[in-house]
Amino acid sequence: MKIKDIVNRDLVTLDNCENEPIHIPGKIQPHGFLLGITSGWIIDFCTENISSFFDLVHTQVLGKPFAAIFSTTCQEEISDYINGDEIKDAFPLEIDLLGKLFQINIHKSGETYILEAEALFPDKEKLADVYKQTIQFVSQMNKTESLKELCALVAQGTREITGYDRVMIYRFDEQYNGEVFAEDCREDLEPFLGLHYPHTDIPAQARELYIKNELRLIVDINYEPVPIFTVDDKEGKNLDLSLSILRSTSPIHVEYLKNMGVGATLTISLIHHGKLWGLIACHHYSEKNISPEIRLAAKLQGQFITSQIDIRQSNDENVSAQKTILALEHITAKDFEISQQALETIVKVPQLLELCNAAGVSIVSRDKIYKNGLVPSDEQIINLLEEIQALNNETFSTNKLIDFFPEIANNSSVAGIIYHSVGNNDHIIWYRPETISEINWGGDPEKSIIKDANGLHPRNSFDIWKQIVKNQSSPWKPYEINAAVQYAHTLHNQLILIMLSEEEEKYRNQSEILKETNSELENINWISTHDLQEPLRKIQLITSKMLTELDVISTESISNSLQRVSKSASRMSGLLEDILKYTRIKNTRDTLQPVDLNKILKSTVKEMHENISESNVLIEHENLPEVHAIGFLMRQLFINILQNSIKYASAERQLKIQITASQEPVIIHDRYKVYCHWVCFSDNGIGFEQQYAESIFKVFTRLHTQEHYTGSGIGLALCKKIMQTIGGDIRAEGKPDQGTNIIIYFPCDSEDTLLPI
Repeated sequence: MKIKDIVNRDLVTLDNCENEPIHIPGKIQPHGFLLGITSGWIIDFCTENISSFFDLVHTQVLGKPFAAIFSTTCQEEISDYINGDEIKDAFPLEIDLLGKLFQINIHKSGETYILEAEALFPDKEKLADVYKQTIQFVSQMNKTESLKELCALVAQGTREITGYDRVMIYRFDEQYNGEVFAEDCREDLEPFLGLHYPHTDIPAQARELYIKNELRLIVDINYEPVPIFTVDDKEGKNLDLSLSILRSTSPIHVEYLKNMGVGATLTISLIHHGKLWGLIACHHYSEKNISPEIRLAAKLQGQFITSQIDIRQSNDENVSAQKTILALEHITAKDFEISQQALETIVKVPQLLELCNAAGVSIVSRDKIYKNGLVPSDEQIINLLEEIQALNNETFSTNKLIDFFPEIANNSSVAGIIYHSVGNNDHIIWYRPETISEINWGGDPEKSIIKDANGLHPRNSFDIWKQIVKNQSSPWKPYEINAAVQYAHTLHNQLILIMLSEEEEKYRNQSEILKETNSELENINWISTHDLQEPLRKIQLITSKMLTELDVISTESISNSLQRVSKSASRMSGLLEDILKYTRIKNTRDTLQPVDLNKILKSTVKEMHENISESNVLIEHENLPEVHAIGFLMRQLFINILQNSIKYASAERQLKIQITASQEPVIIHDRYKVYCHWVCFSDNGIGFEQQYAESIFKVFTRLHTQEHYTGSGIGLALCKKIMQTIGGDIRAEGKPDQGTNIIIYFPCDSEDTLLPI
């Protein structure tokens, strides 16, 4: 029978050290021996050091039935243990092998049962003592509040139970760089608390083994590895020792520990939600082994931490999270105006920043940017949105903007963002500035593996190495990201309400305009049958009379008749011209622009100079504002208002017109509309009864007879139509024989479009 060892002699290089096959070393530590037994109870694997425990050598054991070497009684005892209900990793089997007492850990690797035997501890602790210590620890644990307090207590408790010189709670970040989060050590030792170690110190394959096997011991760092031998009956025959207690450690890791001056270690995995959260790392500065009872107690310490991580992290974050919740409740409870202008108010509310502890925020809606706090420029915000949209993400967050959009990060003052799409073309982004921090590493993280003429070696310097970290903000906490998500939904609903409100107002205005149009059609029908026919009848009557009296009519009579015909024709022409003006205003769709009303008034007065002089009108005015309107329509508006005042001047006094205005923009709420400027034309004419304040703006409506006051009755209706066209309003106030006030209101936003007519 041919026998061979299964020692893995693959060379480790810089290219493959991350993939070093540490789960199949083919070697164990010498404080115990290992047997691999087939399902038929044949010894298929055996370590060379079995001779250190019995008067046997591995060649005598391999290929033999287990019972032939250790007795049928031992085989039955082990079989009962394997098939029993005991928790095997918690309670090793205590057994007599060839007259010596051992503790045996048993697990299955493939089709092979692996038996790892260690000499039974002569002074092993009793379970009752371990239980007592555990109860005391639980009592103290319940008094802690934060995760850091709990970890500090576990470090202290683990050191008391195990007797190691140093116990560290080692926590991983997202990249598996480690931080010594809590520590308890001998007073004469230099503390490692707060130091960071790079992810290369514990490579990926080692982290995988820590998940599979939660407890690992190195009893003596200076041990000589013991090879495992097997029957050479299959090519590539090997043994997976992932779950082994005695498995030999990577030589690079052993050298790493020697460089630290460590003599023995105990490592307990802290697994949270299926991932390696951290480790309990115990160091001793001489060789050290511990009994199964102490191992179990130490393992329980780790389970205390992992069972409490969610609760303690929640407690740690509770105060900040509560502030976030209150900020979210406050802003969602606010009753904002249902209009696009409300975004100016929303973005300034302090709670919008507080809900995710941001330094700045921007809302982009309908290609307009609303912002507050520390934010990039408008151009940078637009570029950032283009870059994010290229990722096709509805949401996006990072505390290292430079990793994703380096050009934007380098040219702005922000390093972290939370982004949410709140509609097809609407977005909200929260910002954080760069937070420069200092990290203390336990040695240079760039020199974790060193190559020389003799091969690969871990670093031998563990002097504190300071790193300054730039180009990143403080990380966004989960509750901050969740609050941002919740508010993004609220803002999305707000924008939908604004859109629906605008559509509702649009349809309401259309309904009002349709109603007015029907009324106008009736009036036009009336004017065509009455006002236009009346001068036509006069012309027909005068011309007929002249034709019948051609022989007797005098030249003077002919002249008077023709003057009357001309007057009637002029009135018809004026009516037709007014109707044409009215129709043209209805079809105007020009965009609103800034208009200086002072210039409009000056040109209007100049154009009406003769009429104003003949009527002896006194006009006084304040400085008028710049408004959003249409220039030529404003001239028509002013002309019609001034002509209306002149037409209805009192015969008992000189006509005086005073023009006043709001000097600064003011929000004027009126039902479903918002205005920012007003202008008032006040005269001391004949006035009117207030009950007619609305009807005077209807087309062809007259309060006075044609004999006393000439005109078509279309002037103020024309003014009403002009103000409707630009999204404004016009109103009248009157008192009989005292005068009239005509007040016009202008829209707020230059981006308002004309109302559909």
